[in-house]
Amino acid sequence: MVRKHILAAAMITALSSILTVGVTLPAAASEIKIVVNGAAITDYDISKRAAFLKLQHKKGNLTQQARDELTDEALKRQELKRLNLLVSDSEVNDAYARFATNNKMTLNQLNGVLDKSGVTPQHFKEYIRMQMSWGRALATRNRTQGGTRVSEQDAVQRMLKDGGKKPVSTEYQLQQVIFVVPANNRGILAKRRGEANAMRGRFSGCQATRDIAKGTLDVTVRDLGKFVEQELPPEWSKLVIATPVGHATTTLDTDKGVEFLGVCATRQVSDDRVARLVFSQEATAAAGDGKPDASAEAVDKKYLEELRSKAKIVTE
Repeated sequence: MVRKHILAAAMITALSSILTVGVTLPAAASEIKIVVNGAAITDYDISKRAAFLKLQHKKGNLTQQARDELTDEALKRQELKRLNLLVSDSEVNDAYARFATNNKMTLNQLNGVLDKSGVTPQHFKEYIRMQMSWGRALATRNRTQGGTRVSEQDAVQRMLKDGGKKPVSTEYQLQQVIFVVPANNRGILAKRRGEANAMRGRFSGCQATRDIAKGTLDVTVRDLGKFVEQELPPEWSKLVIATPVGHATTTLDTDKGVEFLGVCATRQVSDDRVARLVFSQEATAAAGDGKPDASAEAVDKKYLEELRSKAKIVTE
């Protein structure tokens, strides 16, 4: 039974484009519309997401789209917590600051714009957190799906055998640029590919990407965050590794259109998580399973299907 209640500050609801987490409402009642494994999604949350969809010029039943998105994202957030893959506040704040800089705004100006539009800074920061975190979860699953996974205990034993030495991997900070090609207009793919390659030629670092993209229609620029080498999606792995910092990979044709990745920065990292990833990759290679990696889209879809199949979802 759906019942009315006053939202508490500790209530957490997951979003993908504007995620409402722990929002304290004024003294007004909100009605619970969906419960995902005990996490409540209210009509307030749904109205906020529907408003954001409208801002994106989405068509159709925006309320239903909002309900669907919020349900999926509640599942994602719960899975990310289980895997301990939610990115840190410092990474989110860094990405938020980069967004302001790339759009030639101070943080105060960006905060003001978000407040005025009804998308608060906290909402947007949680959107950034979800995008970065879920991308890592997909990349890790894509890389290890069907392969041999090394447990934390096995990794420790391996390191002890090697004299306590932890493996080192390269961490990449990436930016994604998509020249959008609608599914019903793939005839313009060659034209968009030419535009993408022209922009690639002008790419001089991630800070300037949005300025370069200005004036070009239907171009999306996304800061993807950080990935160690073993987490890179298979279709991009070799291209990213071969690309120097401050340069862009070659383009790929995808379901979204024509894409390339900018390599913003790199650094060498060595910790327990990297050790498990490296040892898992080595074990998979040694096993020689030969199974092809699924596309990111297919992994995303299958992952959500699995989460839904195990979830308890109650709707009004």
